[in-house]
Amino acid sequence: MEKIVFATNNAHKLEEVRTMLGDRYEVLSLADIGCHDDIPETADTFEGNALCKARWVKERYGYDCFADDSGIEADALGGAPGVHSARFAGVHGDDDANNVLLLAKLEGAECRTGRFRCVIVLLHGDDKPAVFEGTVEGEIMTGLSGNGGFGYDPLFRPDGWNCSFADAPAAEKHAISHRGKAVAKLAQYLQTINSSKTL
Repeated sequence: MEKIVFATNNAHKLEEVRTMLGDRYEVLSLADIGCHDDIPETADTFEGNALCKARWVKERYGYDCFADDSGIEADALGGAPGVHSARFAGVHGDDDANNVLLLAKLEGAECRTGRFRCVIVLLHGDDKPAVFEGTVEGEIMTGLSGNGGFGYDPLFRPDGWNCSFADAPAAEKHAISHRGKAVAKLAQYLQTINSSKTL
């Protein structure tokens, strides 16, 4: 089984990606390879931040690696929080505070449309970076709903759904989510690479 590093220590993301890639790859986390570095994410785009993380691992640890950056974009806020989604309220990964702040920013807003966006950058062998993007359009709700998922999932209702991502079974969420779409493209690309090696 081919080993590949997912440049994250986010247990939720790691579980999602391992589930979606199945048993075709042994997906290692940063902790699995002994990387406890504070990897800088200083770019102003999702792709830029993902590339920073993937390059850090590839150059310092030598593993084929992919990294993602993702977030929620509220149209009423001009696309914010966007690349700042994880630290919207000031502390990285404070989901509760981030949700409270987003609700406050959108209080009274007539426009509640927005999207989740995910960009994955893969560094594989000596190939140039491969980029995969997934988005899902929907509505940012006026209150929290559901106990599943993570991040802004309790606030986001995808178009055509009557519940939030946090209310949905994981398999249903993965099938249409921004990360699910990006990972599906990543998996197809990796399969193409492996198939070409056997020819």
